[in-house]
Amino acid sequence: MFPNMTFILVMFILHFTILIHHLSPVSASDPDPIQDYCLPSPHTHQCKNSSSLTVEDFVFSGIKHPGKFTNKFSGVPVSVTAFPALNTLGMSLVRADFEVGGINVPHYHPRATEVAYVLEGKVYSGFVDTQNKVFAKVIEKGEVMVFPRGVLHFQMNVGDARATVIGSFDSQNPGSVKLPVALFGSGIKDELLEKAFGLKSKDVSKLKKRFGSENED
Repeated sequence: MFPNMTFILVMFILHFTILIHHLSPVSASDPDPIQDYCLPSPHTHQCKNSSSLTVEDFVFSGIKHPGKFTNKFSGVPVSVTAFPALNTLGMSLVRADFEVGGINVPHYHPRATEVAYVLEGKVYSGFVDTQNKVFAKVIEKGEVMVFPRGVLHFQMNVGDARATVIGSFDSQNPGSVKLPVALFGSGIKDELLEKAFGLKSKDVSKLKKRFGSENED
């Protein structure tokens, strides 16, 4: 009866779908879960049956204390690897402790934005954007700073006592690329590093010796 109505309706749906696609914000975090939780079984990698779970499966105590200190810095990551209850929930944490003068070397998280909250101390904290502009200041107890996803950032204890920071991520597995280890501990050819940084061969060897044996998360 109306020969063009089907065609018009199909074109309307098509254009509407395209419009919604372009107007919808792109999610930069993990996909939304489709169930309450999913604690993976180590053997089958399927979700454990809820009848086998207890409240203890949803509690992690390993963040109460600092981890092992290396060069005045300690990091305790609470990702899905350490805390399986985070699986599919799109978030994770890290505890960072700094002795006086300790630093969290320049690094970035390829899969997550980080919000850093200072529990104790004074921390020089900042990031560098893709225009090489530095955003940095000393943040103190009770203050928060955000590091956008994939952006190089750093921290240093500038106080006269130990500092503690809790970092929160919008990914269950944010990843961490620490520049000193990535550059000098990954097996990049000496010649490239010498040319890139204007270093002598002996300097590159020293840096590779220092960072080549470090395995940081």
